[in-house]
Amino acid sequence: MTSHDETHGRNLLGHALLPVANEDDALATARALDPYDPERVTALHVVEKGDGVPDKTPVEQSEDLAAESYAAVRTVFPDADEHTAYSRNVVEAIVDAADEVGASAIAYRSRGGNRLAQFLSGDLSVKLVTDAPIPIVALPRTGSDE
Repeated sequence: MTSHDETHGRNLLGHALLPVANEDDALATARALDPYDPERVTALHVVEKGDGVPDKTPVEQSEDLAAESYAAVRTVFPDADEHTAYSRNVVEAIVDAADEVGASAIAYRSRGGNRLAQFLSGDLSVKLVTDAPIPIVALPRTGSDE
């Protein structure tokens, strides 16, 4: 399935940026993207940094998590590139990474959670969809994902 962005005349999934949180999420997200046959994929892991406070997890542990995530994406997309970003603002890091790697779209899977959890987290999906300067592709969740 190929879709072209009429405004820019380029393939919407010519270069998909795929934000991933961990190994399980990376595999599920890559599998959800696979049927859409992107030409190129860059997996992105954002290491959340504290701003004047201790980081949520040690950097080394976060980098190991990123490596495991990239390996999971490569089971579906063997030629996938990888990009690690360090930021306290996940949405901003995703948007910046898309620009840095020249992505044509950001393809993501909502991580779910109940409405209260989404409200408390500021619902990153809404922020991503409203803040991104390139198309956002919301990948479907299967029944086993929920």
